[in-house]
Amino acid sequence: MGRVSGRSCIVTGAAQGIGRAIGEALLEQGADVCFADINGDKVATVAAENRQKANSYGGQVTHAAVDVTDREQVRAMIDHTVSQFGKLDVKFNNAGVNKPMNFLDVTDENWHFIMGVNGLGCMIGMQEAARQMIAQGTGGKIINTASIASRQGFDNVAPYCASKWAVVSLTQSGARDLAKHDITVTGFAPGVVATEMWEEVDRDLMEIGAAERPGQAMEEFSAEILRGRVAQPEDITGTTTFLASQDSDYMTGQIVMIDGGMTLV
Repeated sequence: MGRVSGRSCIVTGAAQGIGRAIGEALLEQGADVCFADINGDKVATVAAENRQKANSYGGQVTHAAVDVTDREQVRAMIDHTVSQFGKLDVKFNNAGVNKPMNFLDVTDENWHFIMGVNGLGCMIGMQEAARQMIAQGTGGKIINTASIASRQGFDNVAPYCASKWAVVSLTQSGARDLAKHDITVTGFAPGVVATEMWEEVDRDLMEIGAAERPGQAMEEFSAEILRGRVAQPEDITGTTTFLASQDSDYMTGQIVMIDGGMTLV
């Protein structure tokens, strides 16, 4: 019996990186998982690749293409998951974007793009998941992806930092409001993680002159990590599975730092 056996879970931003790792770790512990992402073709491939794993651990897999800033698409994703698995127990609001720009160069478009996905997308995901859980009358868990950038501002990713501070606030607000429905709201804050998203950020930082060569930004950030290395997605999933399991039932409104000791709060 796995730690999340029989639990119906949705993970957004699950076509790659941390989101995919979260979903795969849940499968290994017996959960039913909907892998969701704006890239419908890619997430369909991820789901297909994990179907055998799910069967071997006693769970099920489905997938959904979703723009997390579109409420109707989010509702359709939840409806699809419930039609496949019969309920919704755990919702990971993990989809996120970043597009570095130096502080004085940040445009309205850059701000709205990042805040839309990371802020509004989190809010919509929380609301619609909570509505489904309330209708079921069985409680549930909502888990949000924050960042080390939710604890301090960085000069060339200001909108991203603001959006992840928003995730922390939404987590606390949701925890206060949804406790009466037996719904817990928690989150986790990764540091530097070796994923496709970080590779994109690395290229963007070079384009705006914040780095001179590939890998420089990651090396500089890594120098401050007490554990002495960049995280892999698998370093994150022990905590995310814990947050999805009954082991964390008495925790709500909290953000767990998983950054190797980079930010001490």
